[in-house]
This record gives sequence, C-alpha cells and structure tokens, in this order.
Amino acid sequence: MLELHCHTTYSDGTLTPSELVNAAMSAGVRALAITDHDTMNGWDEAFAAAKLHNLEIVPGLELSTVHNHCSLHILGFYPDAQKLREPLGDRLEGRKRRSQQMVAKLAELGYPIQLPELGEGMAPGRPHIATALVKAGYFQSSREAFDRLLGDDKPAYVHYEKFSIVEGIAMLCSCGAVPVWAHPYLFRGGDVKEVLKELVAAGLMGVEVYHPNHSAKEIQNLKKLCAEYGLLMTGGSDYHGPSPDPKTPDRSTLNMLQVPLDLLEPIKQAAASLR
Repeated sequence: MLELHCHTTYSDGTLTPSELVNAAMSAGVRALAITDHDTMNGWDEAFAAAKLHNLEIVPGLELSTVHNHCSLHILGFYPDAQKLREPLGDRLEGRKRRSQQMVAKLAELGYPIQLPELGEGMAPGRPHIATALVKAGYFQSSREAFDRLLGDDKPAYVHYEKFSIVEGIAMLCSCGAVPVWAHPYLFRGGDVKEVLKELVAAGLMGVEVYHPNHSAKEIQNLKKLCAEYGLLMTGGSDYHGPSPDPKTPDRSTLNMLQVPLDLLEPIKQAAASLR
C-alpha cells in the first residue's frame, strides 16, 4: 500500500502526475511518492489531484550521481523545495546537455533524430531518445534502441556529468531531504556491501530494500545491512507507467510489492530531524 518510487512525464514516465495519482488509487495505494529524475516539477499537479482522493503524496526525487564511473541513483524524500530548487536546476541543465550530446553522437552514427519538445522543468533522458529513434523508423522498439545504441557503453552512450555520491547526499541533506540508495543491486560500479559503507560515511540514511529487480535473497541481504547500519528501509515498484511501445513490456505495476505502510513514519521522523 506504500509506493515510494514512481515516475511521471516530468522525467521518463508515461503518465502525467494526475494520471499516476488516479492509477495509484485504483491499485490500492495509500501513500505515493513522486520521484522523478532530478526534478520536483510534478509535485504540484500530484498534490492537486490527490486532494480529490484519500491519497497521501510523498514529495521526492531521484537524484543522479556518479560513483566509480557508473550511475548511482539516490532517492530524496521530503526536501525543502525552496532550498533545493537552485541546485536541482543545475542538475536538470546537466541532463539537457547530456541528451544533446547523445543526439549529436547519434547523428554522427547515421541516426539523426529530433528530440520531442519537453515542457518547463521536465528532465530529458535516454527513454525520450529511444522513443524518438523508434518514431524515426530506425528501430522497432525502445528496447532495441537501448541494446544497439543507448545502453551503458553502447556507441551513443554519454556518461552523466560528474556529480559524486558525497556531493549528492550533502545536497539532499542540506535541503532537508532523507537520502536513500535506490535499487542497490542494479548498481554496476562495485560490491553492494562495500559501496554501502562509502554511502553511509557520506551521510546516507536509508536503502531501497524492496524493488522489482531485487531477488528474495537480495532483499534479505539488504534488510540485514539496514539493521547493521541503522538505516531506514524503503521500497517501490519504480513505476514508469504503461509502456508506450507495444513491443516493450511494462517494467512494473503499481503496488506490485505490497510495501507496508508502516515504513513511512520513520522516514517522516528522519526528515523532521533534518529541519
């Protein structure tokens, strides 16, 4: 009944914040986090839509950092929006520069495309580029575009601009946000246990234990690590909405993990301690 990892059209999701709220209600979600990549701009619409329902919105975001030359995502919950707006604007501009660099690489490789017009405050990413490649007729599916050109270390891939885990966690904490390591077992830059030590030293407060890509054994390992380090546990479906490509299956479904609602209160208390 708790969803602490969801995306909207303000980053790489396919549902608007209002549509996501409606879908969450239909799926039996009681508290929903809006965690778009490097942007908070979907919050207002989500809050307005949630007023029509008995749904609690958890304001959040998924911050992109780089560790050991690999992308490492950190969820931040309950930030002070005013304090976070300026530093997050810099991250959003970095995303735009990265997308343009990938578009330029694609043109050099013989795949010229036009990126879709994104609204103010929307964060461009590889899924938008993959969709443009499919629309231009180069590939049959977004999955194929990733496998051929956009995946990590593929010909058109561009690394994120350098922004360390220490910088990312410090930025979130300074803005009152509770920093949580997103989907640890998807990280490709080192052993989870060793990387976690570095994150905890930098000020990490929680770990996303429940995620569709985590096995039962991995979930148990993360629970033990949370107990060892005194970390908060979170979870979510990492929902991106229905796939826009009929040949690409949906990554996840809302409320698929049945994350218990009682995990939310300790996060609220941690956020209050940062104020």
